Amino acid sequence: MTDEVVTDVAIIDYGVGNLRSVEKAFAAVGCEARVSSDESELRQAKRLVLPGVGAFGACMEALSKRGFDQLVRERVAEGVPLLGVCVGMQMLFDESEEFGRRPGLGLLRGRVRRFNGSLHVPQVGWNQVRQQSAHPLFTDIEDNSFFYFVHSYYCEATDQDVVLGETDYETSYASVIAHGNVCGVQFHPEKSQTSGLRLLKNFAEGVVTSK
Repeated sequence: MTDEVVTDVAIIDYGVGNLRSVEKAFAAVGCEARVSSDESELRQAKRLVLPGVGAFGACMEALSKRGFDQLVRERVAEGVPLLGVCVGMQMLFDESEEFGRRPGLGLLRGRVRRFNGSLHVPQVGWNQVRQQSAHPLFTDIEDNSFFYFVHSYYCEATDQDVVLGETDYETSYASVIAHGNVCGVQFHPEKSQTSGLRLLKNFAEGVVTSK
């Protein structure tokens, strides 16, 4: 019988987006990561990354179709660290108002809302993250560092204690969140140069299981 290989970081492949750039970003900082759609591997991995691009509803539908929504909930309940990226962060919350009310994973209380004001939507480009509290995700990352964003919707958390970082774009919104072993970033760390790579390394090495 062949021994199972346990991946340090598994990037959940549920048919949405190009995930290889995230995998390469982890490799660039010396962290073992694999893009995987294999349920067995996802259940064995030490950490999970939930990416997401496009519409919230389509991402949730694709995740649920493969049964990975329940897998994510179960692994989080086991204490496994989870990082949601971009729409993947939005999916951690209760619901989104994108194209009508759509339910999320419900791991965090709150909803996802559309930017509504005079600035261009979507927000595309570099913006700063204002750190609200110390956390392993921010190790060796300066306050007000720039990260790369592409999004039309933002997370409105019910509990402000989960908001680690805020960004200004028409309003101040949650751009980095964490509660126990559940983490999320609204920006694309794999496109955010030194600070983004450092954050991925911090997740892989500094965020510990909650059990």
